[in-house]
This record gives sequence, structure tokens and C-alpha cells, in this order.
Amino acid sequence: MASEIFVDVWSDVVCPFCYLGFRQFHDALEQFENAASVVVRHHAFELDLDAPHAYPGTLNELLAVKYSMPLERASALNERVNDSACQMGMAWSLETARPTNTFDAHRVIAHAATQGRQGEMLERLFRAYFSEGHLLSDPQTLSMLALEIGVVGTDNILSSNQFTEEVRHDEHLATKAGITGVPTLIFDGALRVSGAQGSDAMLNALHTAWTGRCEQRA
Repeated sequence: MASEIFVDVWSDVVCPFCYLGFRQFHDALEQFENAASVVVRHHAFELDLDAPHAYPGTLNELLAVKYSMPLERASALNERVNDSACQMGMAWSLETARPTNTFDAHRVIAHAATQGRQGEMLERLFRAYFSEGHLLSDPQTLSMLALEIGVVGTDNILSSNQFTEEVRHDEHLATKAGITGVPTLIFDGALRVSGAQGSDAMLNALHTAWTGRCEQRA
């Protein structure tokens, strides 16, 4: 019998492909016969370390400026990822999304991990940003969302510097591993899947990692 396999996932809560990849991976995990032996470890990655806590414009305008493209092109790209979300049963509202700095959100995710709710916290923040128009740099909002899934003590975390080192450590690991974009998933320390490649790709990676672990123990 193989022991546990580990899947390390780097993502940011305002990254649409990270949310798509999150759902694709969990769809794959539901199909994987050895899912009970998979340990998922989520890691922080900030798309923009210097992002302000509030942008004056829309998500389309931000994308257009960031990548020096016409507003119409930015709108079309966002519509494309929105369509992908719809195909997975998610109802996004990108027109109300509020781009922001995500450092504190990652600290909250690290805090939730100490209470066994890391994945739940990540999913709740994804939904809050992409579907509900919440500002994920607002301390009261973060505390409210954490309480919704049973994570306590968030107010104290946000009024301190707790979990700063954990977030920075995750980002250091990403740099060390050559990760420049997210989502990036590393299966059992070896096989890497970058981007929202689909549930089939995620499932294939799980099978490959499991087979490799079994062969090591043979």
C-alpha cells in the first residue's frame, strides 16, 4: 500500500484561473479512488505584492491597464473566464468584483489552516470575491467570512502581525520553485500542473503521483 501523497497548491484569491483550477482539482479528487490518502496543502501567492486596498475602477479597466490592452479586449477575456465558470456551475459577477490587496486574506487562510479549515476558507474567499462583490482587504469582511465557516479568532489575527511569516514563507517557496504564475499544483513533490488545465489533467496527475508512490514502496 502507498502512503499519503501530497498536493501543494499555490494560488491567489483574486485569480480567476485559480478558482477554476480549485474547482477542477476538487472535481478530480471526487473521482480519484484513493482520495482519502491525498493531503492538500494550500500556499499563498500574491499576483501583485503592491496592490492597493481599493482600486478606483472596474476589473475590466484594471486588466486593460495592467496588460496595455483595449478595454474591449479586457472585457472579452473576462467574459471568457466567466463562461468557463458557468460551465462548472458557478455564478460569477465580475462586474462587481473589487480588486484589492490580498495579503491579509492569505493570513486568514493560514489562520484557518490551524483550525482544519484551510480549503473551506479559500473557497469562501473565492466565492466572496468572484460572486458576491466583497472587498477582501476589509478586516470586518474577512472576520465575517471566517465566522461563516467556523473559523474563530480572526479579529485578533488581523489586528496583529500573526501569520505574516507563514505567507512570506509560502511566497519564498514559490520563488525557489520557479513559480511565476498561478494556479500551480505540485503533486507529491514532483509532477507540476500549471494553470486551470481541466479536471481530466488533474485526475491524471493524481494517478501518476499515486503510481509513482506505489512504485517507490514496492
